[in-house]
Amino acid sequence: MADDKNNGTPGDDVFDDDLPEDDRDDEDTDDLLADSADGDDADEDMDDDSEDGEEDEHFFGSDEDLYASTAEGGQRLDLNDIHGGTLKPADMAGEMRTSFIEYSMSVIVARALPDVRDGLKPVHRRILYAMNEAGITPNKPHKKSAWTVGEVIGKYHPHGDSAVYDTMVRLAQDFSMRLPLVDGHGNFGSIDGDPPAAMRYTESRLTRAAMEMLRDLDKDTVDWQPNYDESLQEPSVLPARFPNLLVNGSSGIAVGMATNIPPHSLREVVDATCMYIDNPEVSVEELMTVLPGPDFPTGGIIMGSDGIKDAYNTGRGSITVRAKAHVEQMKNNRQRIVVTEIPYQVNKGLLQEKIAALVNEKRLEGISDMRDESNRKGMRLVFDLKQGAMPQVVLNNLYKHSQLQTNFGVIDLALVDGVPRTLSLPEMLHYYVEHQVSVVTRRTEYELKKAKERAHILEGLLIAVDNIDEVVHIIRSSNSDKDAKERLEERFGLDDVQTEAILQMRLRRLTGLERQKIVDELEELRGRIAYYEDLLAHKEKILGVIKDELREISDRFGDKRRSTISDAPIELDVEDLIADEDMVITITHSGYVKRLPVATYRSQKRGGKGIQGVNLKESDFVEELFVASTHDYVLFFTNKGKVYRLKVHELPIGSRQARGSAAINFLPMVEGEHIAAVLTCRTFPSDEYLMFATKSGIVKKTAMSAYDRTRRDGIIAINLKNGDELINVRRVKAGDKIMLGSTDGKVMLFDEDQVRPMGRDTSGVRGITLKDGASMLGMEITNGKGDLFVITEKGYGKRTPVSEYPEHKRGGQGVFTITMTQRKGALVAMKVIGPQHELMIVSQEGVLIRVKATDISKLGRATQGVKVMNVADGDSVCSLARTVVKKAVAKPKDTAQGALDLAAAGASEPGEEDPVDIGGEELLDDTLIDEDDE
Repeated sequence: MADDKNNGTPGDDVFDDDLPEDDRDDEDTDDLLADSADGDDADEDMDDDSEDGEEDEHFFGSDEDLYASTAEGGQRLDLNDIHGGTLKPADMAGEMRTSFIEYSMSVIVARALPDVRDGLKPVHRRILYAMNEAGITPNKPHKKSAWTVGEVIGKYHPHGDSAVYDTMVRLAQDFSMRLPLVDGHGNFGSIDGDPPAAMRYTESRLTRAAMEMLRDLDKDTVDWQPNYDESLQEPSVLPARFPNLLVNGSSGIAVGMATNIPPHSLREVVDATCMYIDNPEVSVEELMTVLPGPDFPTGGIIMGSDGIKDAYNTGRGSITVRAKAHVEQMKNNRQRIVVTEIPYQVNKGLLQEKIAALVNEKRLEGISDMRDESNRKGMRLVFDLKQGAMPQVVLNNLYKHSQLQTNFGVIDLALVDGVPRTLSLPEMLHYYVEHQVSVVTRRTEYELKKAKERAHILEGLLIAVDNIDEVVHIIRSSNSDKDAKERLEERFGLDDVQTEAILQMRLRRLTGLERQKIVDELEELRGRIAYYEDLLAHKEKILGVIKDELREISDRFGDKRRSTISDAPIELDVEDLIADEDMVITITHSGYVKRLPVATYRSQKRGGKGIQGVNLKESDFVEELFVASTHDYVLFFTNKGKVYRLKVHELPIGSRQARGSAAINFLPMVEGEHIAAVLTCRTFPSDEYLMFATKSGIVKKTAMSAYDRTRRDGIIAINLKNGDELINVRRVKAGDKIMLGSTDGKVMLFDEDQVRPMGRDTSGVRGITLKDGASMLGMEITNGKGDLFVITEKGYGKRTPVSEYPEHKRGGQGVFTITMTQRKGALVAMKVIGPQHELMIVSQEGVLIRVKATDISKLGRATQGVKVMNVADGDSVCSLARTVVKKAVAKPKDTAQGALDLAAAGASEPGEEDPVDIGGEELLDDTLIDEDDE
C-alpha cells in the first residue's frame, strides 16, 4: 500500500499521517460505522451472485451487528488505535478483490504492455526520455550505464535497478531489436546466452534511430504527466516518428493476458503505412504485397504465410521459423551441415547443448562432430556428418528435435487509450497514423504560434527602425523603462511585447542592412505562417507530410529483409526423416516378411559361392523377393479381398540371416486370412490398372488411384461373394493378355480390354466359366511369349508355348491345357515361365523341389505331361513359385540388381536358352545366381 500511496493511486484507504491528532480524535465513530456499513453494502452488491456471502458476514461480523451491540448498552468497541487514528472495519474478500484489481491494472497499464502509438512500455519510454534529457545523444560520448540507470530510477521509474538495466541492455542488442534504440559500448550479452557485464563497466548512448522516436518532443506534440512523486513531468507517449511497435515488436506478460508482437523490416512497415494512408480501406492481402511478414533480426526462414495472414487479420497466429542452413562438401567424400541463421529468441549455447544431448542419446543419427565457428563476420554452426549419412535427412531430424525450428506465437496486444486490445494489422496502422496526425498537427500549431509571435515582434521592430529618431527621443526623455514603454505604446500603437523588444534592441540594428534583414525575416515568417495555416486546414496535406517524413526515415535507417519466407510445407513428414534408399524385401511361403538395405548384399564375380540370404524353417522358402525404396508403398492383398498399405520403411527390418516377422504381427489380419498377392508402387496413377482374380472365376479391373488410401484395418479391394477368395492381383497395361486356369485342367486366354474398369468396392465380372465343382487356381499376365507351366496334385506337369492357346472372349470355359486323369489329380498351379526361370514346388507335407524350366519337357497343349515331382501317397502338390536364375556378371557394389543377384544362393547352372521377356510385372520374382568363386 505504501507504493500505491507514493504513486498516487486513487481509491486506496490510507490514513494521512499529517492529520492533527485532535482532528482525528474528534471524528465521530458512528459516522465511521455508517460509512463502513455503506461500504459493506457496496461490497455485498458486488457479491450478489456469491453463495458464500452469508458465511463471510458471519465470520467477520457485520457492521450493523457491531453498531447494534453498542446501541443495546453493550461494551463499545474501541476503534481508536494507539497512535490516535481510527480503525475502519472492512470486508476481507472485498479488500482482496479491490487490491488485486488495482494491482492487475497497474501491471497491465504501467508495466507489461506497450502503447499502440509508440510501441513502448513505460520503462522503455523513461529510459529514452531520461537519456535524451541528460544529453546522452549520438553526437556525444558514451556515458556509464550505471549513471543512466540511476537517473531513470531516481526521477521516473521507482523499481529495481536490474529491471531498468536489463531493459536498456535489450534495447542495445542487435539480435533482439530489429532497429536498436541504444548504442551500447562494452559487453551487452550475446546470442549464446552470455549475460551482459555489470552496469558499472558498460557505457551507452542513444542511437540516431532513437532520436527519431524523440523528435519534436519539445514542440508540445504529446501530453505530459507527473512522475511518481509529482516533482517532474514526463511524456505519456513519445512522438515516435516511425511505427516502432511493428518495427521492433514487443513481448510481455501481464495479469491474465500477454503480448508477443514480432519485429518487421522498417522499409516494409513504412511502405505499408503509406499504403494505408493512401487507402484506409486497404485489405490485409493488399498490405501483404509490401509487408509480406515479420523480419526477425536473427534472420531465419519463415515457413508459409498462413500463420502470418491469421496474425494480420485477427491479431493472433502461429509462425514457424526455421534455421537457415546449407551443405558443404568435405574430404573423403563426407559432408557437413552449416547453420548460418537461427530462429528468433533462440539461445545458441543452449541449442548446442540440446543437440549434443540428442546425439549422445542416439535420438539424432549421422552426426560425428559439432562445433561453433561463429565470429564477427557472422554465425557459423557446423555439423560434420558420418560417412554415408544423408544431409537432408539429418537436417530434417535437427528441425524436428531441436530449436532449429520453432513456432513464434503472435499476440498483437497493445494499449489503446489505456485499454488492452488485440489488434489486426490495419488497426495497428490506423492508431499509429492517428497518433502521427496528432503529432504533426500539434507541432504545426506550435510552430505557427511561434512564427506569429516572432512576426509580431518584427513588425514592432520595423516600426521602430522606420521612426528611429522619434523612438530615441521618447526613450531619452522618459524617466523610466515603464514610462518609455507607455509613451511608445501610445505613440505607435504597439503592445507590451513589442515595446519590450524595442527597448532591448541594440544600436547595430539601426543600420540599413539590419533593417533589410528584419524585412526579409518578416517576409519569410509570413510565408511560413501561410503554409502552417494551410496545412492545418487540409488533413490530406498533413498525411502527405507524414508520408514524406516516414520515407526519409526509411531511406536513412532501412535495410534489406533478413528473414526469408518459404512456401515449403511446415510439418515434416516422417519420410523427410528417412533416407530414400533401396531395400530388399523378402516374403516367405509361410508369411514371414523382412527388409534390409541393398548394401547388405555385395556384388560378386561369376562362379562365386554367394552368401547365406536367410535362415528358413524346414519346408519354407522365399516365395517373393524384390527391391523397393523406403519411400515406396507395399500393397498386401489378402484372400479375404482386403488390401493393407504400408511404406517400405514401416516393414520390420532384419539381419541377413533372420527370416523376418510374421505378417500377422504388423497386419491386422483375422483368422483364416493370409497374403494372396503383394505389389509395390510409388504413386497411384489413374491411367494404370490392377487385375483381380478370385477362386470362383471372377475378374475385376480397377484403376490404381482407387487404392490411394491408408487405413490401419485395411480397405476393401474387391467385394467377394460368400465362399469366394482372392487368389491373385497383377498390374496390367494395354495389350496384355490374361490367362486364367481352373482345377479341371482348362485355361482361358483373353485380352485385358475385355474387362471394363470398375470401382474399388465392386465384385467384378465373369472371367472363366467353371463347372462340376471346379475352381480357378491362378491368373497370369503375358505378352504372348514364353511357356505356360502347369502341375497337378500328384506332381505331373508340362510347359506349353503360350502361342498355342487360342484367344477367346471373356467368360468362356477355356481349352484344356493338360489331359486330366484320376491318377494325376486336379490341376493345382500354373505359371508363365521362360528359360531363365526355375520352379519351386512344395507339397502339403512340406517337401520342396527346385526344377529348372529347361529341364521340363515342352509339350503340346492337349498332352498328359511328365512326372515333375515324386509325391508320396497321401501327399499332394500345393504351391508353386517362380524364380529367376541367370549368369551373374560383375556389377558395381551396393546396387539393387546386385542385391537381387545375391539375395539367395545355391542355384544350379542356368539353362542354355536365352532369357525370354514373358510380359507382366515380375516384381515378386526371386533372382538367383550360381555359387561362384570370390
